[in-house]
Amino acid sequence: MLLTPPRFNPRCYRAGGANSDRNGRIALKRRDAALFNVIRHHPASFSAARLALHTARRAALNSRFRTLALSPMNKALELKKAKRTPLLLLAAAACVFVVTALMPRGVWIDGIKAVAEAAMVGALADWFAVAALFRRVPIPVVSAHTAIIPRNKHKIADNLAVFVQDKFLDVPSLVGLIKKHDPAQSITRWLTEPANTARLGNYVVKLTSGILDLTDDVRIQVFIKDALRDVLAKVDLSQSMGSILDTLTKDGRHQELLDAGIEQVVALLREPQARQFIAERIVDWVKSEYPKMEKILPSAWLGEKGAETIANAVNRMLEQVSENPTHQLRQKFDDAAHRLIVKLKSDPAFLEKGEEFKRYLVEGEALALYVKDMWGELRAWLKRDLQSSESALHARVVAAGQWVGRELANDPALRQSLNDHLEDAARAMAPEFAQFLTRHISDTVKNWDPHEMSRQIELNIGKDLQYIRINGTVVGGFIGLLLYGSSLVFDLLRMHIG
Repeated sequence: MLLTPPRFNPRCYRAGGANSDRNGRIALKRRDAALFNVIRHHPASFSAARLALHTARRAALNSRFRTLALSPMNKALELKKAKRTPLLLLAAAACVFVVTALMPRGVWIDGIKAVAEAAMVGALADWFAVAALFRRVPIPVVSAHTAIIPRNKHKIADNLAVFVQDKFLDVPSLVGLIKKHDPAQSITRWLTEPANTARLGNYVVKLTSGILDLTDDVRIQVFIKDALRDVLAKVDLSQSMGSILDTLTKDGRHQELLDAGIEQVVALLREPQARQFIAERIVDWVKSEYPKMEKILPSAWLGEKGAETIANAVNRMLEQVSENPTHQLRQKFDDAAHRLIVKLKSDPAFLEKGEEFKRYLVEGEALALYVKDMWGELRAWLKRDLQSSESALHARVVAAGQWVGRELANDPALRQSLNDHLEDAARAMAPEFAQFLTRHISDTVKNWDPHEMSRQIELNIGKDLQYIRINGTVVGGFIGLLLYGSSLVFDLLRMHIG
C-alpha cells in the first residue's frame, strides 16, 4: 500500500504576509516529498520516518511562530485576540441579564440575574481601569483621570530613570556583578581560544583600516594639521623642557644616568678596537706635530702605550666617580643640570630659542614635508599589510592576545589584580555613568510621542492585562452571587424574627 504524503494545513500559520506563507508552504512540501520518498523505498522504516516527518514539521512551524511572534503586527493580532475573551464574557453576562430580566421572577432567576449584573459591573469597571491606562475614556467627570500613561509621560520617564539608577547602576550592584562573574577569568578563557584571538586580530585590522581611510580625507588631514599647529603654538618649549628636566633630576635620578654613562665609557675603553683607535690618533698627532722626531721614535709603540695609559687613567677616574657619591665631578654635574633647568625656565635667550624652534616646527615647510612624506610611507605600508593575507599587524595582535591569555591563565594574582582594578574603576565611574545613562533614558522617553509610547506599552503588556478584565468579570459574578445569597439569608432572618 502506498503512503500518501500528509496534506499541508495552511491554518497552522498565522498572518505574516502572503509571500512568507507561500515560501513556508513550498519549503514544507519539499521536505515532505523527500521524506515520502524515503518511506516509499524503505517501508520497513515506516514508523521512524513518520515520526521524523511529524517532528520536522513541528520544528519548522515552531521556528516560524517564534519569528512571527516578534513582529509588531503579530503583537497587535495577539492583543486583539486576547481582548475577545473578556469581551465575550461581558456579552454573555449582558445576554444573561437581559434574558433573566424578561423572565418571570423567582429565586433562581433572580440569583442568575444578580450574578450577571455583578459580572457586568466587574467587567465594565476593569475595562475602564485597563483602558484608562492607555487612552482617554470620554466619560464626564472621570475622563480627566484617564490616559494615565500619555498624560504622565514625563513623570514615567523620570521615575524609570531613577529606578534604573538605584536598582541596576548603583555601586554595590556593579561591584557585586564583577565579583559574581569574575571578568578576568572570562577574559582569560576567551583569549586562550585561538579562534577568539584571530577574531580580535580581525577587529583591530578593520579598525586600523577604517582609521587610515579616515585620514585619507583631505578635510581630516587639514583638521589634524591645524590641530597640531594649535597645540604647538600654545606650548612653551623652553619652560616645558625645564619642567621635564626638573622632574627627571628630582631625588637624584640624573645621577643614575651618569652612572650608566660611566659604565658604558668604561666598557668601551676596555674594547681593543677603542684602544686601537686611540693609538692611531696618537700616532697621527705625533706625525703632524713632530714629523722629524716621528721618524726616530717608535711611533707604533708610543701609540699603544699612550692609548693604554690614557685608557687606564680614564678608567681609574671614572671608577672613583662611580664609587664615591660625593665626588667633585658628581657635584659639578648636579650644578650644571640645575643651571640648565633655571636657564630653560627663566633665561630670555633660552626662551627666545624655544620660541624660534617652535616657529620652525609650526611654520617650517621642510619639516612639514618631511613629516608628510614619512606619514605617507607609513600609511602605504600599513595599507599593504592590512590587505595582505599574512598581515604582520594581525599576527602581532593575535600573538599579543595569546600571550595575555597565557599570562592571565598562569598567574592567579594577576587575574585578581585585574578584577580589583575593575572594581575600583566601577566605584569611580559608576556615579557619573549612572547619571549620564539615566539622563539619557529620561530624555529619550520624554521625546517619545505620547500616543505611540502608550501604544507600544499596550502591545507588550496589554495581552496580560486582559486577564484583569476576565478576573473582574468572574470575581464580580461570584460577589454578585454572594451578595444575593446574603440578601436571601437576611430576608429569611427578618421573616423568622417577624
